[in-house]
Amino acid sequence: MIYWEEDALKDRERIFEFLHNFNPVVAEQTDAFIQSNAETLLGQPYIGVKRENMKGRLLILPDVSMLVPYSIDGVNIRVLRVMHEKQQFPFA
Repeated sequence: MIYWEEDALKDRERIFEFLHNFNPVVAEQTDAFIQSNAETLLGQPYIGVKRENMKGRLLILPDVSMLVPYSIDGVNIRVLRVMHEKQQFPFA
């Protein structure tokens, strides 16, 4: 199962609202893209890259310039954040 941490849900909401101001259709498509790609982690939990300076793994979504840090908790995936690739990592 995928669990979205509160910060990740807030990130998605912030991204959606930002995009919605410019184009509501793109906002919907981007959020659906982020969610569907996160769901692929259930079948392939190790497709994200492992970085030395952070816990967990990093799913890179170049089509929307987003990074999705996540951790693997047994059979569950915990999505920690959803960030634009230009944002600085807030955690180690």
